[in-house]
Amino acid sequence: MSFCGGRRDKHNSYHYSLCLSVLLLVTATAAEDASTIISRFQQYLQINTAQPQPNYYEAAEFITSQAKSLNLESQTLELVKGKPLILLKWAGKDPSLPSVLLNSHTDVVPSEHHKWAHPPFSAHLDPATGNIYARGSQDMKCVGLQYLEAIRKLKASGFQPTRTVYLSFVPDEEIGGVDGAGKFVDSDVFVKMNVGIVLDEGLPSPTENYRAFYGERSPWWLVVKAVGAPGHGAKLYDNSAMENLLKSIETIRRFRAAQFDLVKAGLKAEGEVISVNMVFLKAGTPSPSGFVMNLQPSEAQAGFDIRVPPTADQASLEKRIAEEWAPASRNMTFEFKQKVSVNDKFGRPAITAVDSSNIWWALLEESIVKANAGVGKPEIFPASTDARYFRERGLPAIGFSPMANTPIPLHDHNEFLNKDEYLKGIDVYESIIKTYASYIEHPRDEAPREEL
Repeated sequence: MSFCGGRRDKHNSYHYSLCLSVLLLVTATAAEDASTIISRFQQYLQINTAQPQPNYYEAAEFITSQAKSLNLESQTLELVKGKPLILLKWAGKDPSLPSVLLNSHTDVVPSEHHKWAHPPFSAHLDPATGNIYARGSQDMKCVGLQYLEAIRKLKASGFQPTRTVYLSFVPDEEIGGVDGAGKFVDSDVFVKMNVGIVLDEGLPSPTENYRAFYGERSPWWLVVKAVGAPGHGAKLYDNSAMENLLKSIETIRRFRAAQFDLVKAGLKAEGEVISVNMVFLKAGTPSPSGFVMNLQPSEAQAGFDIRVPPTADQASLEKRIAEEWAPASRNMTFEFKQKVSVNDKFGRPAITAVDSSNIWWALLEESIVKANAGVGKPEIFPASTDARYFRERGLPAIGFSPMANTPIPLHDHNEFLNKDEYLKGIDVYESIIKTYASYIEHPRDEAPREEL
């Protein structure tokens, strides 16, 4: 029913004008609120937390100031010197229930400033498109601030959580997370939190449905090294370091192509195959002008970023590396710069159930629908996130970033997020947090009263 409905005549013209003024005021207030929300997002984006020298303390100060404005409990954990972790708490009415943890990281990857249309830490808002250009706009400062904005809306509505809700803003995710989430999950503080479910980052979706992730590929950073006698640049002989390394590179390339073909044919998703990408090649004898051209080097090495899904046969891959990619028979060795197991600490694949056995998955889907949005088929995250540290301990962890109809330029030049997608994501998180924080599990052997 229209608040200002009815015929406009001399008897109700004043009433009509008053209604119109109220509506204009409400509209202006809503616009101002959206502008303020976007402004806070821009402030966070403008803090340069790029590796390898992230300004963590400025980011920590900003987060704690936001927590203070929301009357959230706040503590700073410096589990590693110079790397503050901010932990916020919204106390629930029943602290005995397992808590909800909303995790995000404060660091971002470096940028080649001269290749951006706008400076990567200017948080430029394009008035024509509504796009906000900034490093971290997708990965993942958006999520951290959306958590806070959703809680701001819930508090304004008078909502009180039954379960305690924690928010963690951790360092170093972009360089492996060992000193961030890795140290966090091993701390006494984390144990006392009694976490029942973790939300962490996902990826944008180019379609209208959001993406959600129940597992991720583990990073195996492999260095293959070949050695051999040095020789004249014009001499042909077997088992030179370069020749042996090139044989390995070709073998690895064929394996990569076979895995990629499964994705191209639509038989598997990107997160379901083993990906291999060569990231460096190191060989040659340096000279003042570059490299010595008439000398075959005595050693050569190549680095590979391998990502292994939790469904893969880990032992089979290790055997392939030892026997085919770096066989000792060709004077080759290998080492892992990083090698994360695909299993949790209990020997099970490190994945979160996405069926009826996991109420948190069902509640997530329900919450997204309530927010007038949709979610696609659950996926394995193609890269790695901090969620793995929680899954390793047997905790359910879901990767989710509410960005629909959005390309995926994270880690690329001109990373951006549209302001309307950002605002919509806040509504989605409001629905999720409200549902998660209100959930009370009923004993399975307790029959509903209606059935008694």
